[in-house]
Amino acid sequence: MTFLKFLISKTFLKQLLYAGLSILVLVFLLLWWLRITTNHSQKIKVPNLAKLSIDKVEDALEELDLRYEVLDSANFNPDYPRFSIIEQIPKPGAFVKEDRKIYLTINPSGFRKIKVPEVLGITARQAKPTLRAMGFQIGELSTRPHISDHVLEMRYKGEKLNPGKEIPKTSVIDLIVGDGTKGRAKKERDDKFSNEIEKD
Repeated sequence: MTFLKFLISKTFLKQLLYAGLSILVLVFLLLWWLRITTNHSQKIKVPNLAKLSIDKVEDALEELDLRYEVLDSANFNPDYPRFSIIEQIPKPGAFVKEDRKIYLTINPSGFRKIKVPEVLGITARQAKPTLRAMGFQIGELSTRPHISDHVLEMRYKGEKLNPGKEIPKTSVIDLIVGDGTKGRAKKERDDKFSNEIEKD
């Protein structure tokens, strides 16, 4: 009974009230501290860094108290200057806090080099899709007297191009193809000779 009387006594109620107020003050102070340390109310708009060089990016982000990190180089994009920014995370216009790191992808100096496939000895109809599938472009198609109509030679910038050589993707490759005239002439001679033998 004494314990129950203590629970409803003014002394206990005062202590309970003080404890509650102390907890409220502590929670308020904790929230206030978190708001300050986490820059809760601070918002910085991420600028558009596309097509800027790293030097300009550094200046722009330093003014906003932001940092950056280069992720990697992507495939070359001819619509962007070399060594400029082609992608960023977070995206332009997003709101971030002070000292946030912006992740950047840079445009390389040019198209990556790939090996030229072996297309000598096959027809131009077969060679062209093979080269295009690798990322090359087909340039001038010229013929040369030959027994077959196969690809005899490849040229890049006017010089002979051997299979296996590495050149930039999207490069233009010229093809020299046999016209089959020697083969037709031989066949015509053989047919004429056969006809003469049959007549005899």
